[in-house]
Amino acid sequence: MDYKIIKDRHILITGSSSGIGRATAERLLAAGAIVYGIARDHKKFEPGTKRYKPLTIDTTDFQALPRQLSELLAAHPKIDGLINNAGYGSFDGLENFSPEQIYSYINDNLTSHLVVTRCFLPHFKTKNNGDIIFIGSEAALEGGKKGSLYCAAKFGLRGFSQSIRQESANKNIRVTLINPGMVRTPFFDDLNFSPGDDDRSAIEPTDIADIILNVLIMRPGTVIDEINLTPQKKVISFD
Repeated sequence: MDYKIIKDRHILITGSSSGIGRATAERLLAAGAIVYGIARDHKKFEPGTKRYKPLTIDTTDFQALPRQLSELLAAHPKIDGLINNAGYGSFDGLENFSPEQIYSYINDNLTSHLVVTRCFLPHFKTKNNGDIIFIGSEAALEGGKKGSLYCAAKFGLRGFSQSIRQESANKNIRVTLINPGMVRTPFFDDLNFSPGDDDRSAIEPTDIADIILNVLIMRPGTVIDEINLTPQKKVISFD
């Protein structure tokens, strides 16, 4: 694969300071891209290059977000790629979530991606070019016990990506959804389970980053609609 075509591309990543977002940022920077990273804590990832642009933007502040992203695009009109990655997990019986928790969770894990994409889509359509990549989950493919909120968000993201793909195809905008199984990241730090210790029990963030690079260098005119991947062994450890 010729990664040279990544050089000097301008790509924004949400959730860029850890896990999949960080691994992807590192891969893109190594390939010569200019990366704009949205994160809550930029101290966790300081790559030491001017090609990394840290941004402190709350993607759930729907009042300020459109203005902030509009200002970003006005200042950096070369942005031609968006990787929607930010999110967190919360797993329990539905009755154990308050209405306020449900509202907040869906905003963080679904609505924020819709609004960010809404802010970038007109820009990409005007450019007649762009890549939009969503990090979904295997939970978008089948509902699971105690996964009502997580599955709802990921099922919604899958349907959204399918619709946006059809809506944007005539503007040379490629839309890809990546649905991984368990990935060994800080996603599990606040949960009571995690992938087993065996290397085959989890996908590595660098695996996803490599897939994203391959999506971005795909021949113009060819779109990778959706990618599903799982660990070879589905072993879960409980705290």
